[in-house]
Amino acid sequence: MNKQELIANIQKKRSFLCVGLDTEITKIPAHLHSCDDPIFEFNKQIIDATAPYTVAYKPNIAFYECYGIRGWQSLEKTVRYIVANYPDIFIIADAKRGDIGNTSKMYAQAFFENLPFHSVTVAPYMGEDSVTPFLSYSNKWVILLALTSNKGAFDFQCLESNNTPLYKQVITTSQKWGSSKNMMYVVGATKADMLQDIRSVAPNHFLLVPGVGAQGGSLSDVAQYGMNTECGLLVNSSRAIIFADSTEQFAQVAARKAQEMQIEMSDLLARFSTLL
Repeated sequence: MNKQELIANIQKKRSFLCVGLDTEITKIPAHLHSCDDPIFEFNKQIIDATAPYTVAYKPNIAFYECYGIRGWQSLEKTVRYIVANYPDIFIIADAKRGDIGNTSKMYAQAFFENLPFHSVTVAPYMGEDSVTPFLSYSNKWVILLALTSNKGAFDFQCLESNNTPLYKQVITTSQKWGSSKNMMYVVGATKADMLQDIRSVAPNHFLLVPGVGAQGGSLSDVAQYGMNTECGLLVNSSRAIIFADSTEQFAQVAARKAQEMQIEMSDLLARFSTLL
């Protein structure tokens, strides 16, 4: 999926919502446990319910890897279901990969050839040769970790050299490897006041923003400080949507939660972008 296709879907749906499919078997409704593949059945119903309001889905790979081969099968069925039924929706492999070049090449093959993801999250710590294998695919994206939403982010990401924090150096240097057409950055919603500073060095790139919802990030603050004229944001919500209810009505409740965010996003797009 290219940048203009993503922007067009944001404009059409009046939404920049990304739903995180962080599916835990212990948290899905009990009535699904008798299904042949409870994780896929849960994901399928969540997807069908929330698709009108979202432009992206983000399975966190750890929530599938932990179940071994059955987890990978659930993941593959989930991703292929989205591609087959909602081809306009952007799919993110939240894998946080990043290794020496030949290993990264294999990771890229796993997510871009064997599985039909549009993007993968990548850790920048090992530098250019660990990232560029992911950038060799047409219409595929790297989403580089820049400033994450967890408390430990301050251990390293905000350390300064020559009065420049590390996360800002990551953003500046990595723009030599890719462009706003194939690279995004992860910036946590819990650090929304820093988004304005990030926009000063990456005005045209999309930002994937986790931390809205269960982690307490403010959607309006994210839009105020981080939105550009073409939106430039994908705001992720996982638990607050997919685990909002544990009864047989879980999908309908998830749809209402997603719609509530979409309504707020529509207003924010009208205020801070030129899309509406």
